Amino acid sequence: MAMERWRPFWGLRRWLPARTLEEEMDEMLDRFERAFGMPMRRALVETRGWGPLVEMVDKKDEVLLKAELPGVKKEDIHVSVTGDLLSIEGERKQESEVKEEDYYCCERSYGKFYREIALPAGIDREKISSEYKDGILEIRMPKVEEVKPKEIEIKVK
Repeated sequence: MAMERWRPFWGLRRWLPARTLEEEMDEMLDRFERAFGMPMRRALVETRGWGPLVEMVDKKDEVLLKAELPGVKKEDIHVSVTGDLLSIEGERKQESEVKEEDYYCCERSYGKFYREIALPAGIDREKISSEYKDGILEIRMPKVEEVKPKEIEIKVK
């Protein structure tokens, strides 16, 4: 990887009105990927409706995804894998009908949700499993054997 001198992103180009926002975003993502060596486009996700908050942890043998789904019944959650995409969808139903004038404050989201997440490289799709407990959906994605890090012993002479 070639070293590139760090430059603040705001000083690289002047604004050109003819360029589209999509072109500007692509260029910004390219610069970020080159500077930090992180593929940003694989991390992008799609959310429709409201989306559960998630965290992904890269462990030695697996990638663990936790999604917050408080108040959602297990029967109302569906997890699937299609190609390189993991989909979490379902519905949080409102507990009771409340009239507009009865609300003091409501920050909770209700209705259908859909969250699509790009799978990390090296996941064994056939062994993905999920578990739901106390409003947290855990999805375990085991890594294939050749992707697991191998410890190399250092010999002293």
